[in-house]
Amino acid sequence: MIDAPTEDRSVDASGLRPYDAAPMRRQESGNVNLAAIFALLSAVITCVWIWKRLGLETQEYVIDRAIPLAFAGLVAVSTVWILIRAIRKRTAKRRARERLIKILQRETAREKQLETAFNLIEVNEYRVEGLEPVVPVLKELFLSTLQRALGDKQHRIRGMAASHLGVLQDKSVVPLLVKALEDDHAYVRSCAALGLGRLRAVETRERLTTLMEEDWDQTVRSRAKEAVERMTGC
Repeated sequence: MIDAPTEDRSVDASGLRPYDAAPMRRQESGNVNLAAIFALLSAVITCVWIWKRLGLETQEYVIDRAIPLAFAGLVAVSTVWILIRAIRKRTAKRRARERLIKILQRETAREKQLETAFNLIEVNEYRVEGLEPVVPVLKELFLSTLQRALGDKQHRIRGMAASHLGVLQDKSVVPLLVKALEDDHAYVRSCAALGLGRLRAVETRERLTTLMEEDWDQTVRSRAKEAVERMTGC
């Protein structure tokens, strides 16, 4: 469902926008910026004033000891904060993945299953690690979608299924992805090339090179080129 547009509070009872509504907001923003600049200048002037009144020995101590200690403390705090943030992000991703896996396992409606599968791959950052319990289900969903979601109106989910098949790292889907390179829709062809690149299916390099050079669609050519580059050195 598309959300309804947010009501504009600057419209008056007559249905017209007050002519000074926007200038008032700009003026408030300008006042905030001036206040911040004034506060910064005040802090700098205060620090300079205090520094000039410190004794020579105190200034040397601050330069030799206090500043390095403060810098080291800042580095330590920043490192801990970065680690905590990374742990929280990883934990949140794991919980979201586990929640979507449970939804996928108990869902019976195919459309809902497919929507959940797409979300699961995205949440897992297009990696197969952690999805092992549902890889067979995902493979069946994406394969059947790629084969059955025919027609102009379904080319989007057909393409997404093709690209997501590559995430599962199952080479048995290569023939179907190669066939999808001949799809009438450029979006499907580009997604199939992306899927083959994710699989690093080196046996399709020649076919992808031809696609990279001859397809009329720029996106398809770019995806084919990316896929070939992924296979370099394999």
